[in-house]
Amino acid sequence: MTNADLKRTPLHGLHVELGARMVPFAGYDMPVQFEGVLAEHNWTRAKAGLFDVSHMGQARLRGDDVDAALETLVPADVRGLDAGRQVYSLLLNAAGGIRDDLMISKPDGDGLFLVVNAAVKEQDFAHISSALAGRAELEVIGDRALLALQGPAAAAVMAEAAAGSADLKFMDSTSLKVHGIDCLVSRSGYTGEDGFEISVPAGKAETLARAFLVHADVKPIGLGARDSLRLEAGLCLYGHDIDDATTPIEASLTWTIAKNRRDAPTFPGGAKIVSQITEGAAKKRVGLKLLDKAPAREGAEIHKGGVQIGVVTSGGFGPTVGGPIAMGYVDAAHRDLGTQVDVMVRGTARKAEIVRTPFAPHRYHRG
Repeated sequence: MTNADLKRTPLHGLHVELGARMVPFAGYDMPVQFEGVLAEHNWTRAKAGLFDVSHMGQARLRGDDVDAALETLVPADVRGLDAGRQVYSLLLNAAGGIRDDLMISKPDGDGLFLVVNAAVKEQDFAHISSALAGRAELEVIGDRALLALQGPAAAAVMAEAAAGSADLKFMDSTSLKVHGIDCLVSRSGYTGEDGFEISVPAGKAETLARAFLVHADVKPIGLGARDSLRLEAGLCLYGHDIDDATTPIEASLTWTIAKNRRDAPTFPGGAKIVSQITEGAAKKRVGLKLLDKAPAREGAEIHKGGVQIGVVTSGGFGPTVGGPIAMGYVDAAHRDLGTQVDVMVRGTARKAEIVRTPFAPHRYHRG
């Protein structure tokens, strides 16, 4: 794909104006960094970072019994989701594999609002439309941008911009005027920090972004720091840590299977997933702390006693942690915390230990 073939978000011109280094990502020309990944990572942990996530897919799902309809595709308790709330869930295939992870919310009484990953949004929307034909209607929203304001200063910045935002708790979702612009706002994000995701009409996105960036505590942040932040938070990246050949139980996402859905698992792959909950899975996603300075990247083999027991799916330097960290899959027999393993980094065995995730504590505002 050439640069001419890449899609652009409504903030593309602003990114270029601000001196961003642009790279292809999920079919879009996206900013990977502005000042540098380390500086942007640390700024978000200390102040507030503004991320452009407009490449993500946004949609409305409506129908007479839309909650029950969507429950045939995901393991969340959608019917039990209160108005003004949001839930993280998974689109599953017949084998219990993860088609995608997504956010489902009820922000304003107008059916369900969905946000899915950029790389697979066309497939997701086609799948949902086909699977729920006759029960629910999917409206893909192509005229909205999506911004994420993340970090310990995000709440104060947002309080100045949007009356009522201070009342929101983690995973609340509602309609608010932000800097005078009608938006859909959730108190959520993918950095492990407190913050907000803001769906805004595309034509107003640059105005809103500039209004935030005037604030002394806000800087633009690229995809590089977004990745290091979510890795430290122990959050999965679709297509890397989770995919259609991996079940939620293998991915250590058992908590996404609502307890009231396990007795009668009508979601795809339900019988297999419930069986893995009760009997265990053959492999598990784990956190890894490397014991020297060499970072492990995706694809690095994990060994125990000279035998491969797994593979790294995400890895790099954790600025907040102060050293190299990774996530990956190992045989269930070697999943215990404290297990010592070797990670093959450029052909050299590097000592590592299986540790608890998140690597850096979550700082969500739960009220």
